[in-house]
Amino acid sequence: MNIAIFVSGGGTNCENLINYFADSESVHCALVVSNKPDAYALVRASRLGVPTAVAPKADLHNPDVMLPLLQKYDIGFIVLAGWLPLIPNFLIDAFPHKIINLHPALLPKYGGKGMWGHHVHEAVKAAGETETGMTVHWVTPVCDAGEIIAQYKVALSPSDTVDDIAEKEHQLEMKYFPKVVEDILKNAAE
Repeated sequence: MNIAIFVSGGGTNCENLINYFADSESVHCALVVSNKPDAYALVRASRLGVPTAVAPKADLHNPDVMLPLLQKYDIGFIVLAGWLPLIPNFLIDAFPHKIINLHPALLPKYGGKGMWGHHVHEAVKAAGETETGMTVHWVTPVCDAGEIIAQYKVALSPSDTVDDIAEKEHQLEMKYFPKVVEDILKNAAE
């Protein structure tokens, strides 16, 4: 199964996935797509020998650009790992139940428009939550509303800063996200 990783930022999860599947006989990270030409994830992917592409908004929303790009690399599954724009409906239709997203909170809390990165962790801190976590869910036309596939939690203390919360949640991603992706792909192949 060739997968594409869509990413908007630094790409630590992207790099983690590429390394995790480097020796896999069933999963190949075939393409990394970013909506931002300066996303450090593109550098990480290139260093690891994975082809990259930039899809600014006009390209992302153009089926005549995106579908041939994904076909070129024989993509069968898309993983959103720190991807910010909404996925256009034509991609969801072209990849039914084959696009997943990683969200840095325990959905349905702290999801939806504007809830990404530090905004999520700031909201968790402001609410005085005693735990946070990561959610992997199916992508639908509604932001962060797809069926939840997996969640992992971590305890928070009142003294945790927003950066502490971000780091605790990120450690969950590093530990669990590649395995969750692997399990989803195994189930998809059966």
